[in-house]
Amino acid sequence: MNLMNETRRQKKVSSLLKSVLGRQLRAEIHHPSPGLISITEIHITKDLKTAHVFLSMFETEHKDQVLDMLNKNAGYFRKAIASQTNLKYNPKLIFLHDPMIAYENKLDQLIDKIKNEQQSD
Repeated sequence: MNLMNETRRQKKVSSLLKSVLGRQLRAEIHHPSPGLISITEIHITKDLKTAHVFLSMFETEHKDQVLDMLNKNAGYFRKAIASQTNLKYNPKLIFLHDPMIAYENKLDQLIDKIKNEQQSD
């Protein structure tokens, strides 16, 4: 998924989906200790029929269960999008964990480690 080649329409639809899904997630998630869940990005295919929804999840031990629950209920969220928007295509939703958050945390830890090693020299 190359974001550099993303069309203006893809960007608009992604933004709209992010807004609608964000509201729905806040209103509908009743999983035990869901923690803080936020949509970091939505990548939509050029044909606007599939949306990959990347989530960051903090303060939750049940990340995999939350993702499974969201993917099992993707049809419900599609219907919510259809009722709140006027899109030609109502995209299939695929919920994924955003790996960039963990990657950024790892980089921060490495930088801190290097700084601490330099200070102790």
